[in-house]
Amino acid sequence: MVRRVLETALYVDDMARAVAFYRDVLGLRPLAEDARLTPFDAGGGTVLLLFLRGATSGGIEFPGGRIPPHDGSGPAHIAFAVDAGEFEQWLARFAAGGVEVEVVNTWGRGGRSAYVRDPDGHSVELATPGVWETY
Repeated sequence: MVRRVLETALYVDDMARAVAFYRDVLGLRPLAEDARLTPFDAGGGTVLLLFLRGATSGGIEFPGGRIPPHDGSGPAHIAFAVDAGEFEQWLARFAAGGVEVEVVNTWGRGGRSAYVRDPDGHSVELATPGVWETY
């Protein structure tokens, strides 16, 4: 049985710029830092992997094995779960940091979400409970 998504990856053009966004704007903690890969603790036992675009298209060899080739282009989407009681604080945090909120939605089950763009144009959503039947 699949229990949950463990990790997801985004591909970025400038690692330092992307790390600054996810660390400083979203408050995620880097688990390691490398010119090719930066993994973040995304809460709840999940990991966000930032890969430098093109740096993994040939795969990655490491002492314990190999990661098969992967890469991506164009804007992707990721959503982070946030508490409903903190939603307005997130909007204020974005405003204070000069991060434009593209849209704020209220969903049929009562959840709310806000969409912003990271420096590579990825759609980053912060969502409260009530967005999905499962959340």
